[in-house]
Amino acid sequence: MASAEPYPSPPPSPVPSRVDPILRNVLRYTVSAKEYKTLHDYLITRSPPAVRKRAPPPARVNSIARASDEHNAAAIRASLRVFIASQTGLQIWDQLTARIFGRGKPPKKKPRTSVFRSPNLRLSLSLSLILLLHRVLFRFLTRLRGNLATKDADPFRRRNPRIARALTSRLAPAAGASLAGFALGVYPADQLRLTIAIYFATRAAEYSYNLFEKEGWFRNKPTWWGSWMMMPLATGQLLHAFVFDRDCFPKAYGDFILSYTPNYLQRRPAAYPPSLPWPEPHTIVDSLATMSRLNWPPFISPMLFPNNPSPLPSALTSISPITSPAHPSIPHLSCALLHPSNPSCAKTFLTYVLTAFPPLAKFFTLVFTVFSLPRYRSYLSSPFKEVNLLAKRVLRMTLFITMAIGTSWGSICFFANAFPRHFLPTQRWFLGGFLGGLWGFLERKGGRSNFLYSVRMSIDSTWKVGKKRGWWSGIKGGDLGVFVMGLMVINMIYERDASAVQGSMVRKGLGFLRGEGLMDRTIGTSEEEKKM
Repeated sequence: MASAEPYPSPPPSPVPSRVDPILRNVLRYTVSAKEYKTLHDYLITRSPPAVRKRAPPPARVNSIARASDEHNAAAIRASLRVFIASQTGLQIWDQLTARIFGRGKPPKKKPRTSVFRSPNLRLSLSLSLILLLHRVLFRFLTRLRGNLATKDADPFRRRNPRIARALTSRLAPAAGASLAGFALGVYPADQLRLTIAIYFATRAAEYSYNLFEKEGWFRNKPTWWGSWMMMPLATGQLLHAFVFDRDCFPKAYGDFILSYTPNYLQRRPAAYPPSLPWPEPHTIVDSLATMSRLNWPPFISPMLFPNNPSPLPSALTSISPITSPAHPSIPHLSCALLHPSNPSCAKTFLTYVLTAFPPLAKFFTLVFTVFSLPRYRSYLSSPFKEVNLLAKRVLRMTLFITMAIGTSWGSICFFANAFPRHFLPTQRWFLGGFLGGLWGFLERKGGRSNFLYSVRMSIDSTWKVGKKRGWWSGIKGGDLGVFVMGLMVINMIYERDASAVQGSMVRKGLGFLRGEGLMDRTIGTSEEEKKM
């Protein structure tokens, strides 16, 4: 039986001598020559003859790219992709959050806004403009620096020595390109823009510290020195703001604290009549703030003094369901509110630690397990070692958070017994948070990201508290200035010593922002080279 002949290959498509100008520009600003070759090999060659006839061959597209300014075309391509990806991601996120967190709730009616005023659209446009302007400015300043260093620029350098020194500096392109950060102003001034500005400012401070440390500025630092030292100040400020200025406190942070405070914030008992009022957790915290302003009044037990007409100040009557049946031997009203059935403050603290530790351990086990999934190969190669490291990390973090929250609440009882009533009545909250933050010492080796997160929350809260109380007034566009300065410092540190910028993904992101590709300078291998 004769073997079947192979199918005849399709005739080669004729090479168009002249590419349509619209098609040429669409190709330039959507795909690179290399991407078009891949697209042509795997898709266009399998398309209908009419499509193959109109599509230019890869050699023609490559010649078009070489004849034009490919750098600017690549910058526009990247910015368009960032715009499309961010806009799509934001739309998907809105749909997911509406479905996940909106279950069982009536749909919220969003005010109608024009397309150009949509926050998602303006955020996507802002990000794409930052990328485009950063790449254009970085290339322009790099080429200008090279031109000014030539012999032909001697007259300019003699006439303008200061400007010439600034423009020919190694850090000039990195600093000048950071001015693209002002494109963040396309996005309206709200919480997200402030959060981005604070994030870049703290990252700039972190990388500056890394650079100074690498250059030997902290050679003789003690062994206990580290980023954990920021935690007491941050937790002190946050606890004070949580009690007195909750509108200036991050809600997610507060919800986490309230969720894992089972002993100190009394919940409604199961047998308590539903028709009778019971103070909510936020009401209890507000009552503690009122006690602070009233200089921590003593507890007068209604059981011992039933004929007392006013056992509670008028501003604290809402906590009567908790304090009225409190143990008569409790001397302080704050203790009667926090642990009414147990007269021992120390025993209450110990009970809290034993009660809160298990659920927190489960929470951090789940979180750290999810974050360790990308490292599954390490678990497969050495499972016992990796599981042991994961268990140690979970235990350290759980103990740190448990003791920090417990110490912050337990310090109220400690100060009530140790200090006179009128001594630092409201400042005790900062001291209590400070003491709780000292437990960060347990996580000093691997908790820098958590410490910096708390610092960012504290900076944001401090700024809002200051504006609320009139300590300072905001400057219009001040967050943009902070963002640009943070980006500038990060860019300059990356130019001076890339290893001082911690995190391979961050270094690759900076390389992408400059148009250098997804390349980690500390490794020297780009992602494209690894695939070839």
